[in-house]
This record gives sequence, C-alpha cells and structure tokens, in this order.
Amino acid sequence: MRLEDTKIIVTGAAQGLGRHFAMRLAEAGAQVAAGDVNEEGLASLEAEAKALKGAVYTKKLDVSDDAACADFVNWANDKMGGLNALVNNAGILRDGLLVKKDRKTGEIKKLSNAEWQAVIDVNLTGATWMVRETVAKMIETDQKGVLINMSSISRYGNRGQSNYSAAKAALAANTKTWALEFARYGIRVGAIAPGMVRTPMTDSMPDKAREAIVKMIPVGRIGEPEDIWLAVKFIVECDYFNAYTVDVHGGMAF
Repeated sequence: MRLEDTKIIVTGAAQGLGRHFAMRLAEAGAQVAAGDVNEEGLASLEAEAKALKGAVYTKKLDVSDDAACADFVNWANDKMGGLNALVNNAGILRDGLLVKKDRKTGEIKKLSNAEWQAVIDVNLTGATWMVRETVAKMIETDQKGVLINMSSISRYGNRGQSNYSAAKAALAANTKTWALEFARYGIRVGAIAPGMVRTPMTDSMPDKAREAIVKMIPVGRIGEPEDIWLAVKFIVECDYFNAYTVDVHGGMAF
C-alpha cells in the first residue's frame, strides 16, 4: 500500500510515538484520524499538521470504552471517505512488582487490582476493540488494508511489568491470530515491538535507570521515534509482510 493512499487511524496520537506517526503519515500524503484522551495534545497536533501534504483529523478517544471505539471508527470512515489502516498505539504504564516485601518494615505489598486492570483495559482490551471495529468497517465497505499493533520488547518479560508484559505479549500473539482470520478479506496484520525509545514516557524515568538500560543496547543509544516510524512505513508499504512482530531495539539481548 502506498502511504499517500492510506486512510488510517492512529490511537494515542497526542504525543510520543503516535504523534510522530501521525505527522510522518500526513507528510507523505496520508489521511490520518488521530485519537487520544488528551484533547489539548490533539488540538496542537491538528494545528501543526495543517501545512502538510495530507490531512490530520482529531477526535477524543478512550480505547478502553468499546462504544467510543465504534463511534470513533464510524467517524474516521466518514471523515476520510474510507478506512484502510490502523496503528494500534495507545498505551499506558502502571509499573510495579507483583509482590514485594518492604526491606525495612517487612510489609508485603502487592500490585493492586486497579493497576493491573488499567493496563489490560487500555493496552490489550482497547487495542482489541479497535481491531474489531476497524476490521468490521473495512469488511462492510469492502476495503483491503493493514493493521499495525504496537507491542514491546517487554513481551519477553520484564521485572515490574506483569501487566504491561502480559498485554504486549498478547498483542504479539493476536497479531498472527488476526492475520489468519482476516486474510480472506485482504487485510494484513503486523506488529512492532520497540525497545527503549525517547518519548515523554521514557524522559520521565530517573537518569540512572535510563542510563543503565542504554548500556545494555549494542548500538549504544536510545531509540528515536523515527526508528520506529521506519518499521511502521515498512509494514504499510510491504504487501508481502503479514502475521509477524518486528523487534526494533538496537540489538538488546534478553
């Protein structure tokens, strides 16, 4: 699929990777329906994109709300005059050890139900609702296209991220599941698993923690949003790519 022919939804588009994807897609001539809970960020994105070759349309979206997902997909299809792609990027962190013993008091602390469920609701369930509603609309309107799930290298397991790792591993597994289910409709499904990438989320990390991770990366640097964009571009443009997850992590070993 050519980028300029893409009519694509990008979730979590107000900042970070999602914002970068939306801008790069619009630069290439694509039409982009950008969703996020951050309405201020969406407004600045739409204003910034006005001079670009393509177009960026924005609307508030909470992917954990299945009705909101359906409404957003219908709106995006009407706004762009069709729909043939999705970047499932929305995600949150609620990190914490599943069980921890306080060294001083001996108190046993547990990851709360709310911290577990919030991440599953957005990163997995919300992503699933977006795929369901997008594919239903594409089949209804006889549109072929491509879906891209944003997984993570945390899908291999990462200390303090039981919720996040579970969600991202499930997305990688369902990338193949959905590719098998949707192939008959001409819809491809791929995924990208970024490593450490410079975003507002990672910028908020303590310097020592970030530096320790960078030392584990053979290329010797943190990733940039452009590195991940190149993987998005590949999956959109390569019609022979399907059903797999591309790890983009600078050679970080696990």
